[in-house]
Amino acid sequence: MKLNQLAPKHGAFKKAKRIGRGIGSGLGKTSGKGGKGQTARSGVAINGFEGGQMPLHMRMPKRGFNNIFKKRYQEVNLDAIQAAIDSGKLNAQVTIDAVALKAAGVIRRAKDGLRILGNGKLKTKVTISAAAASNPARKAIEEAGGTLTLPPPPKEPARQIGHIWERNAAKKTKAAAAAEVAKEAKSKSKAAAAPAEGAEPVKKAPKEKGGGKAPAEKSGA
Repeated sequence: MKLNQLAPKHGAFKKAKRIGRGIGSGLGKTSGKGGKGQTARSGVAINGFEGGQMPLHMRMPKRGFNNIFKKRYQEVNLDAIQAAIDSGKLNAQVTIDAVALKAAGVIRRAKDGLRILGNGKLKTKVTISAAAASNPARKAIEEAGGTLTLPPPPKEPARQIGHIWERNAAKKTKAAAAAEVAKEAKSKSKAAAAPAEGAEPVKKAPKEKGGGKAPAEKSGA
């Protein structure tokens, strides 16, 4: 091997494109940029534009939606909890929750709550507080003698069944029944206030003239 025989690996260096040097090179005139206008300028990216026709992403059918109320739990397996207990990072005598797991370095963040999964084996009796848990994880914790604390399920709001006009008809029926009850109560109160049959009506005493006041006596001069 001589110095004049040393050369870089084949393909390590490529010749630069010589643009704008005549149409015979294939990169003359427009220098490989096509026609004029917006697409011939640098820094332009018209993603999904197909010259005015309906683009592909709008022609494709759509299905499903993104649920903004979906809970995103931080999932932890039983083997990760057992490994943290064995290494001394977790205290099995204290309730294990998202704060304890984060302090032990098992999880990075709690997200919307802790969800326990059943991969691995749990040998230690522990008390775990989580937002959700799978059935295998629940069985494994109970078999090890531990307890699992979960929040109560949320109550579903009472839903109105029937079409709008059916609900309106029910409202009108209730209003009519309430008006009938009020009418009966009013008639009963009138009957109680009226004098009994056979009783003489009470006569009012006539008013005296002058407002019922005696005239003032005139004192002698």
